[in-house]
Amino acid sequence: MGRALIIGAGGVASVVVHKCCQNSDVFEEICIASRTKSKCDALKDKLDGGKTKITTARVDADSVDELVKLINDYKPDIVINVALPYQDLTIMDACLETKTNYLDTANYEPLDTAKFEYKWQWAYRERFEKAGITAILGSGFDPGVTGVFSAYAMKHHFDEINYIDILDCNGGDHGYPFATNFNPEINIREVSAKGSYWENGRWIETEPMEIKREYDFEGVGKKDMYLLHHEELESLGINIKGIKRIRFFMTFGQSYLTHLKCLENVGMTSIEPIEFEGKKIVPLQFLKAVLPDPVSLGPRTVGKTNIGCIFQGKKDGKDKTYYPYNVCDHQECYKEVGSQAISYTTGVPAMIGAMMVMTGKWNKPGVYNVEELDPDPFMEALNKWGLPWKESFNPVLVD
Repeated sequence: MGRALIIGAGGVASVVVHKCCQNSDVFEEICIASRTKSKCDALKDKLDGGKTKITTARVDADSVDELVKLINDYKPDIVINVALPYQDLTIMDACLETKTNYLDTANYEPLDTAKFEYKWQWAYRERFEKAGITAILGSGFDPGVTGVFSAYAMKHHFDEINYIDILDCNGGDHGYPFATNFNPEINIREVSAKGSYWENGRWIETEPMEIKREYDFEGVGKKDMYLLHHEELESLGINIKGIKRIRFFMTFGQSYLTHLKCLENVGMTSIEPIEFEGKKIVPLQFLKAVLPDPVSLGPRTVGKTNIGCIFQGKKDGKDKTYYPYNVCDHQECYKEVGSQAISYTTGVPAMIGAMMVMTGKWNKPGVYNVEELDPDPFMEALNKWGLPWKESFNPVLVD
């Protein structure tokens, strides 16, 4: 069928590579590229010998010129960006210049401010359309599958959706007093930022962790969850008909929150550079260097994740609720691809999104969030490729 260029070599990239190799009918060839080529080579060594032909390359994803050269040399059908969110725009620029399809799992954020917004990437719409290429934004789990769930709910179950609560529960235990399940820099920026939710056409801001609810998750049990700002609220607020309110909740254990508060209080989560022994260092980047690498958590993490969306709306004039969700087991993921469920639940949808573009199901010029495209083939693929979903028509609602 074709070839994909995968930029990044962390936990999520590893899952994408594994899944592309499992799906060799679509991904006949892949190139893994990152600033640290040895990481790409290690992935290649692990998976070489199957039907998918794997090559590797070194690239600085902050350099449009280097990216353009690599894309021109390799000539992929799609670039799968699982690098850092700070690099979305340089990679999009390179895709534009080379007329290559693009997909990512997280929206762009500038290095100097923890601000998750789509405006920078939405500004590329017309240029991608004119170039005749497709860009798919946020094809992870949240954002990603949460948007596909929303489109599927709209298509099959509702005339209008008024309320969406996205619930992201990680019931996994890695045994460390404090560690983050994905890139610590991104994780801590996300959690320590102010929360916000979308209501009646505007943002309502909250203090970090101000709003807490308890929820009983299938496969995990009762957990405390906290309202956070999350990027898909912005696109769903525009793309889903009838929206009055959208909220995003994520679970955190008490140990995580206590450690985070302490680190915040002593300035270790700051993104402002400080002088240290004649050098400028960013405290959060230093903290990242001393924390366990999320990739190392795989073998020691036990438990399950449960992520889904509770929809409330109207069908044929009657009130209706609908809750599609996925339960994923950390140890099962590790057995299959050598990664814990956080990387797995992001990497599988990235592969599926790329497959949607490569097989022509999601191939229309422009820049799209996943809920703007047909959800049905994606929902089918989730069941096939390791993230089977369940549904409830009478879920417990979040007050």
